[in-house]
Amino acid sequence: MAEEAFVSDSRPVDLQWGQICNQLKMEFGETAFDSWLKPLTVGDFKDGIMNICAPTAFMKNWVVTHYSDRINKIWEQQNPNVKKINFIVQTGFSDRRSVDTSLLKKISSSPTPQNIYGCNINSSSFGLVAGASLANDTSNNNVTNGTPLNPNYTFENFVVGKTNEFAYAAARKVAESKNVSFNPLFLYSSVGLGKTHLMHSIIWHIKKNDPTRNVIYLTAEQFVYKFVKALRYKDTAAFKEQFRSVDVLMVDDFQFMGNKGTTQEEFFHTFSSLVEEGKQVIISADKSPTDLDGIEERLKSRLVGGLVVDIMPTNFELRMGILQKKAELMGIELPQKVAEFLAQKITSNVRELEGSLKRVAAHSQLLSGKEITLDMTQDVLKDMLRSIDRKTTIDEIQKKVAEHFNISVKELQSSRRARTVARPRQIAMYLAKQLTSRSLPEIGRKFDRDHTTVMHAVRKVEELIIEDQSLAENIEILRRTLEN
Repeated sequence: MAEEAFVSDSRPVDLQWGQICNQLKMEFGETAFDSWLKPLTVGDFKDGIMNICAPTAFMKNWVVTHYSDRINKIWEQQNPNVKKINFIVQTGFSDRRSVDTSLLKKISSSPTPQNIYGCNINSSSFGLVAGASLANDTSNNNVTNGTPLNPNYTFENFVVGKTNEFAYAAARKVAESKNVSFNPLFLYSSVGLGKTHLMHSIIWHIKKNDPTRNVIYLTAEQFVYKFVKALRYKDTAAFKEQFRSVDVLMVDDFQFMGNKGTTQEEFFHTFSSLVEEGKQVIISADKSPTDLDGIEERLKSRLVGGLVVDIMPTNFELRMGILQKKAELMGIELPQKVAEFLAQKITSNVRELEGSLKRVAAHSQLLSGKEITLDMTQDVLKDMLRSIDRKTTIDEIQKKVAEHFNISVKELQSSRRARTVARPRQIAMYLAKQLTSRSLPEIGRKFDRDHTTVMHAVRKVEELIIEDQSLAENIEILRRTLEN
């Protein structure tokens, strides 16, 4: 791609954004692109900072969490004058430059699965967006979901290995049976190990084999949003009726329910009502119920009363199987040596593994079907591989953070609670979690703290990054310094 500077004329901006969107579509798939990336528009560009506009705060936060790193990387490659991407909420788009869809290259892929009612699952009308009224779903579709379903996330496409076979078996059991001996089913793991894949697989199986069952699937954040909206408009009766009349309630990313006292109260009663009536509840989170921060003890007690399943990190054999399956679904020839190289190098999570394969495949397609080789793979992924090989240590993180905030490493590890020390300490813990493979207890020991303190620090910094632009910039500077 050409690396040209932005000028006052809009054509270079449109062209570059179109090319970037084309690459994002190939890497993340049509469903994710249409749902989260296509609505974005290019805003102002000044002093090396490019504004990307999202129509809602919810969409902006989702994009920042799931796609911002990759968008930043592509912009840097596309135009070296772009030093930083700033995601903002902008509801008025008449004066913004949205992507020219004619620039988006259609990617050949396997036919998109159709749902049982003949509606294309990629249709934006299928999934309710956050804040939409649940009562608006008047079709004969008995699955109400707040986020789009991935048509590739089925049981048939889930690669089973020793580290996830128990979770797979449990998910299939609740999908195939109306009456199971464990309720709720609670799936937890680190990011990118298959929780959401299994959640979507359950829904697809139910839709295909038992379409009369009434299913609601949404994230904890969306549950909070809908309940707050019901309170605001004094419509809690309709909210209770909607959620307590389902056959299956599925809540993803349950950790976001932390410290939401009133909403937790409502969820507790909804949960209790459904379980008592023999209805199925399925929940996923990034930690076990007992380790969730900000969750009331009585709710934790109910959550552990079902089946709690930990999805463990992948091993080499499973990663090889995943790469072979993904390559088959993408219709590409993946040499054995390339698969082995990726499986050995990229061990953090399945999402990163799949993303690396998509980048290599996209590069091959953009170069008119150039053969995928080990040399090409290493060249395309050199930024990722450099970061992996670097092996950032917690000691190094502590040193850099202390220098950045003009305090000593000893103060960082001390028991001082002054804001000038406590906030840098939280940032150091957050970066240790993000940039190293160390466990929470291991990180905690480096700061003379327990793992719950590290969990709280990570959660706090994640919230502050969204709220405080200056802090977010400081953390990004530190991250780049440590990764380079």
